[in-house]
Amino acid sequence: MFRFKHFTVEQDLCAMKVGTDGVLLGAWAHGGEQVLDVGTGTGLIALMMVQRYPEARVTALDIDEGAVRQATINVEQAEAKDRIRMVQQRVQEHEGLYDAIVSNPPFFIDSLNAPDVRRNTARHADTLTYAELMEAAWRLLKDDGELSVVVPFDYRQRMEDEATFRGFFPSRVCAVKTVERKPAKRYLLAFRKHPCQCVKETMTIGDEQYRQLTGDFYL
Repeated sequence: MFRFKHFTVEQDLCAMKVGTDGVLLGAWAHGGEQVLDVGTGTGLIALMMVQRYPEARVTALDIDEGAVRQATINVEQAEAKDRIRMVQQRVQEHEGLYDAIVSNPPFFIDSLNAPDVRRNTARHADTLTYAELMEAAWRLLKDDGELSVVVPFDYRQRMEDEATFRGFFPSRVCAVKTVERKPAKRYLLAFRKHPCQCVKETMTIGDEQYRQLTGDFYL
């Protein structure tokens, strides 16, 4: 169980546990009145988005039954439970129109599957390729909306290539380091449908920028 300032996240039913990637994305992504959380897992990002955007209504998708049950429990315990809708569905089949789409997507592409089927679903891109994510995001995102994702450093280029192929333009890039003197370990990426100036930044876990970004959540 993880306790944040304004909500608690239980994770015993969910294959993917609370991690730094989800916290970073939930604190960094732009929101709006209608937000789609793709692959919600424990519901962490959905809960963060309704905390940050008081006007937001979040639709939280996941294909795993255990994740949907887990996220539903966490949402029901939160103050803003009436603003989050849980849906067990593939984003490829989802219908709607959103101001913002947020996703901590499955990322393993060329690696061996583990024995745990549910963990494979959460971590491997077999069920949601980057191309499928971009295709769905283009269809579901409003003309002035923004898609935000988090990826390991060695998957950044693949994600950006698929976004560009579909017609997206990068709007924000944040390189996240674990140690200041070493290369970034993960990237926060945001895309829009029209050409725009891309804001680039670098952050190190534990530095002042990181503390300001996550300060409204961590105890």
